[in-house]
Amino acid sequence: MESVLIAWQVLILCGIISWIMISSYLNVTQKIRSLLQPFVMYHIGIGTPFILQIQKYQHKYLDALFSGLSCVVSVPFYTAFLPFLFWSGHGKLARQMTLLMAFCDYSGNLIKDVISAPRPSCPPVRRVTATKDEKENALEYGLPSSHTLNTVCSSGYLLHYLLSYSEYDNALINFAGIFLVCLLVGLIGIGRIYLGMHSLVDIIGGLALGSVILAFWLTVHDYVDSFIISGQNVTSFWAALSFLLLFAYPTPELPTPSFEFHTAFNGVALGIVAGVQQTYYQFHHEAVPRIFTPQLSISAFVGRILVGIPTILLVKFCSKALAKWILPVISNTLGIPIKSTSYISVLNGTVNGKKSDEIKQSSYAQKLFFFSGQDVFDVDTGIRFLQYAGLAWSVVDLVPSVFSYLRL
Repeated sequence: MESVLIAWQVLILCGIISWIMISSYLNVTQKIRSLLQPFVMYHIGIGTPFILQIQKYQHKYLDALFSGLSCVVSVPFYTAFLPFLFWSGHGKLARQMTLLMAFCDYSGNLIKDVISAPRPSCPPVRRVTATKDEKENALEYGLPSSHTLNTVCSSGYLLHYLLSYSEYDNALINFAGIFLVCLLVGLIGIGRIYLGMHSLVDIIGGLALGSVILAFWLTVHDYVDSFIISGQNVTSFWAALSFLLLFAYPTPELPTPSFEFHTAFNGVALGIVAGVQQTYYQFHHEAVPRIFTPQLSISAFVGRILVGIPTILLVKFCSKALAKWILPVISNTLGIPIKSTSYISVLNGTVNGKKSDEIKQSSYAQKLFFFSGQDVFDVDTGIRFLQYAGLAWSVVDLVPSVFSYLRL
């Protein structure tokens, strides 16, 4: 059984490497984009009157409602909310939601940047970006709608989890749960159109992709969870997988923040997997105290939050500082040309302080980086990845150790 598992791991990693090489040499992204982009842009154009029809009902209360709903189902919200799930004793739900959201974020952003279809034209469409997060989202491409995709998957999986572990098997409760999920998804979809962030084709794409991903995840989530808990080579395999996924990501027509968002959640997934794999039988097994029980009171949970949040923020700061120091050193040692667009000012616009044509490009490490078609590696990607991996690891390993020491 162990040999079969290792063979599957090798097969997956080799498959991704092969795809990176093939897609790079054959320009697969550009060919898919030239095929799909005209179709999507046509539907964006003919969908503009529908958006304007919905926006005729604009009101400040509707602006506030749909902006608030968009914040509640955004990736930053999930990133902040998931630690609370871990610390409340619902470890299985938390780690599955984390990995599912990472899968959704990667898949949705990948398709966005492959197709590179714009959002609705503004004007004539009125676009409401009430928060910094929404302003960043507006810089991404449109299809599919990430908010719709994430809502379908997160609310659908949460409903599945609650119904699976509920002591009551009541048709009325099941119907009410399904109705609430459909209502939330519908409100999010309408809200994204009302706010001028998406066309109808983007919403339909988000619904379709979200349904496919949710159905797939409900099929494999138990196997994934079993592998994380008790599999072989879990951390090393996931680290290699996360690393390769950075290079398997397509290059968009124009730069967008999508790659940054995926990099962060990719790091979160690695940190969660590595931490849980090491400490499952200490802090994350099914018998741990859960909130609203005598073993974990509300006051104790509040204490966990007051201790945990500052701790993970400190780890995030330290891991970022460490990555900013160590990655340039490693890159120089391996002869990998690097630049930094925002994190390291001394590398901004330079390549290790030298002209790129003065650097020999013969090492295997360099060739691996060049699978993505880049002349130089942006070290900010590695910094962001390690920063969020460290944050996630602290959520499931360091912070629970502190809770145990403080008897929280």
